[in-house]
Amino acid sequence: MAQFTINTHRFDPYKNMKFRVKWDGRYVAGVSKVSALKRSTEPVLHREGGDPSTQRVSPSIWKFEPLTLERGVTHDPEFEAWANLVYSTEGDAAVSLKGFRKDLIVELLNEQGQVAKAYKVYRCWVSEYQALPELDANGNAVAIEHMVVQNEGWERDPDVPEPTET
Repeated sequence: MAQFTINTHRFDPYKNMKFRVKWDGRYVAGVSKVSALKRSTEPVLHREGGDPSTQRVSPSIWKFEPLTLERGVTHDPEFEAWANLVYSTEGDAAVSLKGFRKDLIVELLNEQGQVAKAYKVYRCWVSEYQALPELDANGNAVAIEHMVVQNEGWERDPDVPEPTET
């Protein structure tokens, strides 16, 4: 019996180590980690008027968790340039919010590098940016920059074709 209804010859699930992130129509270099795409629905507790002892639970508003993106520190200015759209040291610190929101695409790749699944993440903006990690002369770790990206929802991209694995 086939394990999956699509791509029926595939037995194993996809690994989480091959992925790409895209914004402004181009791939962002060096992203090494993306936090989980996670959403939740807030429950609302209520009672019926004639039944004071039993609570009912109904769905309420959706909540989309922020994404954290990480990559090694390089000369590529993409992370910092986007983070600077909501931060200014010029004059009275007035910030133009033009273009500070971006839509992201997170692509999960199969072992052959083909896009297996893709998710569109909507109306993102940078709420936290770390340009450098804590530095330690006794360590030998890679310097990592990261940013936290707020979003207003995401959905799977239905236009991604099924990969043709061999």
